[in-house]
Amino acid sequence: MSTLAQTMMTAARSADSGLTGPGELNRYPYAEAPGAGRVGPPAWEGADPELGRVGRRAGGSRGRGLHGQLVQQLGQMIVSGDLGADRPLVPEEIGQRFEVSRTVVRESLRVLEAKGLVSARPNVGTRVRPVSDWNLLDPDIIEWRAFGPQRDDQRRELSELRWTIEPLAARLAAGHGREDVQQRLGDMVEIMGHAMAQGDSLTFSRADAEFHSLLIQLAANRMLEHLSGIVSAALQVSGNPVTGCDRPNEASLGHHARIVDALAAADGSAAEAAMRQLLTVHPEVERVVPAPREH
Repeated sequence: MSTLAQTMMTAARSADSGLTGPGELNRYPYAEAPGAGRVGPPAWEGADPELGRVGRRAGGSRGRGLHGQLVQQLGQMIVSGDLGADRPLVPEEIGQRFEVSRTVVRESLRVLEAKGLVSARPNVGTRVRPVSDWNLLDPDIIEWRAFGPQRDDQRRELSELRWTIEPLAARLAAGHGREDVQQRLGDMVEIMGHAMAQGDSLTFSRADAEFHSLLIQLAANRMLEHLSGIVSAALQVSGNPVTGCDRPNEASLGHHARIVDALAAADGSAAEAAMRQLLTVHPEVERVVPAPREH
């Protein structure tokens, strides 16, 4: 196995810290404006008691420390519907309920606002925004939807979007003879093969995600590259055969290898066809793949 293949899995893609900039802390004043009165009891009363203290749960958070954990938990509650649209969010109550500081609450609300989940307005306060305002392409929101009540819709939508993005990326990538990137793609296939032989599904999935990210980069289309995070999120939240190529098996490994061969031959049609086959390895995917039009 190459040096890259041996070391690639130790690299972690770091997320934005989400820390506030100068002067931004006061955007979420601790004393809510008069117009931000509560409607009924706080939505988190009666919720999972383990959510009561964010320090108890660190897993799954993209951020660091208490700030990242609070973003994770509030985001999950909003996306799941536990905190419905237009629900007032009183920072002081959040701080007391989750036992975190004012700074942690303010930083977390700022991140959630950037994702379109909440809004903070003078004389109105902080409120949950409707689904139509959410940034549904945000990797965190994709993850929260995929493991919440909307899991089936989220995974279907991801599969449909991947069917649109990745075959085109494979075709475009065949026109760019980047030997260094093609070598890395080959390394990823090699890693997947070793991982499959050892029954290491985690390493397989990491190499798989890297493969798809590299392929989109090789397409040399900045707008497609901007969407690469969607593909990565789709692979990370897989666990349902509808996502296609997340399962270690000979069929998916073979399709990955055929994509690499097609790229080396600069055969865009073959690369596109191999990607379509890869995305339909599992029969369950057929229900989300657009049917061919009759002429």
